[in-house]
Formats: sequence, structure tokens, C-alpha cells
Amino acid sequence: QVQLVESGGGSVQSGGSLRLSCAASGSTASNYCMGWIRQTPGKEREGVAFIDRAGGTRYPDSVKGRFTISRDNAKNTLYLQMDNLKDEDTAMYFCAAKFYYCPGSVQDFVYWGQGTQVTVSS
Repeated sequence: QVQLVESGGGSVQSGGSLRLSCAASGSTASNYCMGWIRQTPGKEREGVAFIDRAGGTRYPDSVKGRFTISRDNAKNTLYLQMDNLKDEDTAMYFCAAKFYYCPGSVQDFVYWGQGTQVTVSS
């Protein structure tokens, strides 16, 4: 019932910035915990940013201080601002959502977009 569509990925040089967008439809994004999760071939999925219904955010040490998650309730859209990108940030980035509370594991997100590719080169 919830559809998520990511956009904004691309190829950038290390130190550069990108802003990813996730357009949600079928429900109201503010009623969900939402997050950005990245996947690199051969590696585990890694949650890189989360925002709860109250606007609280959480980041792992790998991206803290460089990534910022935000939500525009009027547009029902989730964003991920990525600054000072590093080679290790290269991955497919997925938008995900779960009704009300944030999950304990990224695999427990219920709704997923198709992903947008981010490639960082040095």
C-alpha cells in the first residue's frame, strides 16, 4: 500500500555532495519511521540514516556528521543529504519505511523502494 521511489543518485568525486529523494505515496510519511539503507555487492546491508515520527534522527558512526536525513511532510518526501562523500559510500541506496516505530534491524523495514545508485570516485 506504501510506494517509495528514490531519485537523485549519480556519480561524484570524493568530497562532493548529493541529495537523494524518496517520494512516498499511498500513505502519510510522517506516520512512519523512515530510513535510508545502502547495499554494496558482497557486503551486508547498512542503515545509514533514520528518522522517527517525531523527527528524531539516528546515524551510524560511518556517516555521522556527513549525512543528514530529513522529511518534508507537505510533499510526503524523504531526503538524504550526503556531504563529504568517500569512496566507501559507493552503494545502491534504498528508501525504506515501517509504520510508527523504527525497527531494531534494517531487515525489518516493511516497505522498500527500488534504489538509486551512488558512485564515488577518487
